[in-house]
Amino acid sequence: MNTRIYNVRILTMEDGKDIFQGEVWIQDDTITYVGPGRQDQKEWDQEIDGEGSLLMPGFKNAHTHSAMTFLRSHADDLKLDEWLFNKVFPAEGKLTGESLYWFTKLAFMEYLTSGITTAYDMYFYVDDGARAAKDAGFRYVFCDSINNFGGTVDQVEKDFLRLNIDRFRLISHRIGFHAEYTTSRELMEGIAALAERHQAPVSVHCSETRKEVEECRERYGCSPVALMDSLGLFRYGGTLFHCVHMDETDYDILKKRGIYVVTNPASNLKLASGIAPIKRYLDLDIPVAIGTDGAASNNCLDMFREMFLVTGLQKAVCDDPEAVPAREVLKMATVNGARACGLPECDSIAEGKKADLILIDLNQPNMQPLRNLDKNLVYSGSKSNVKMTMIGGKVLYRDGEFYLDSSREEIFAKANEYAEKIFADL
Repeated sequence: MNTRIYNVRILTMEDGKDIFQGEVWIQDDTITYVGPGRQDQKEWDQEIDGEGSLLMPGFKNAHTHSAMTFLRSHADDLKLDEWLFNKVFPAEGKLTGESLYWFTKLAFMEYLTSGITTAYDMYFYVDDGARAAKDAGFRYVFCDSINNFGGTVDQVEKDFLRLNIDRFRLISHRIGFHAEYTTSRELMEGIAALAERHQAPVSVHCSETRKEVEECRERYGCSPVALMDSLGLFRYGGTLFHCVHMDETDYDILKKRGIYVVTNPASNLKLASGIAPIKRYLDLDIPVAIGTDGAASNNCLDMFREMFLVTGLQKAVCDDPEAVPAREVLKMATVNGARACGLPECDSIAEGKKADLILIDLNQPNMQPLRNLDKNLVYSGSKSNVKMTMIGGKVLYRDGEFYLDSSREEIFAKANEYAEKIFADL
């Protein structure tokens, strides 16, 4: 399909490029032209009038547990240990592949309204999550959450090999495990051997709470980052989720290994886990991306709220209004997010990149006057400004309507039906 998007301001997120007026051409799922309007117009299968909106790369939710939508508002106002072991794990034990399918689709709907075009998902029932993504047309990166309670290294390898063959890269897979505090040394060593065999990065929850770090020190005499690095887990890089409580030596390891940090400010605030040292990461040129975490701990899958918290919290804790400027936050939510997910082809608007794009409605009070639009997005933007979300050249959300394989009504009904069944016995 040939698609033309015109009458738009374009924020490519390429280094050194300012916002400009122009248009974008798309062949199937790939961008073929970015620039001013041209005279050599051709026949189009689809033309989209942006009506003066801002066209930009979609946001990448670089850490989430999509199907946790069923746990929204179920386990609030609790400490992490009680939240996880007494509330979340028992409910997750009642999940089925079919229920996860519908809970995941519900998350996709919420992502689309927030301009999120990729989810880096760590959860169970990978086949059903992948089926939901394929059916909906959502870009979905899966990493395993194996731990002492379930999963094997052999299964991680099988998932890695069979889910990285989609030539359109709508579905992909990265090696991962849940966390140091839920995973034995033997199992971590198995993951390290697997990463070495495939020369692949590893993804994991890391240093989310002070208690987690202290208990790791009691067990192994070092921080979670140092332990995992000593086991060879990061020889080919990695993506670490949270990274709130860090030792001085941890920063050196992150930089040396080229590791991406994914910050989850709303989740960390709600669980009182702490505030990640984002400015320190940036000062050390450690790349940072942004994730919502799951709806059990957030409870809102909203990238605009996350972006504001990333910068607002750093300004407060650093006592520095210049800490973490808006443009850097946009880079975290787009460029860095794509690269942390292993999707550099989705990081910006340029010829040859994937057409994962969003239109931001500028004709609303919170975007006026039309000055410093990058700052408007971070400091005053909201989901209400998302006019269109496109993934792989296909419009999945526009002007409040979803264009998915299932209707809004069916997804809501199925999600409520399965949630009732799960909680009936809890």
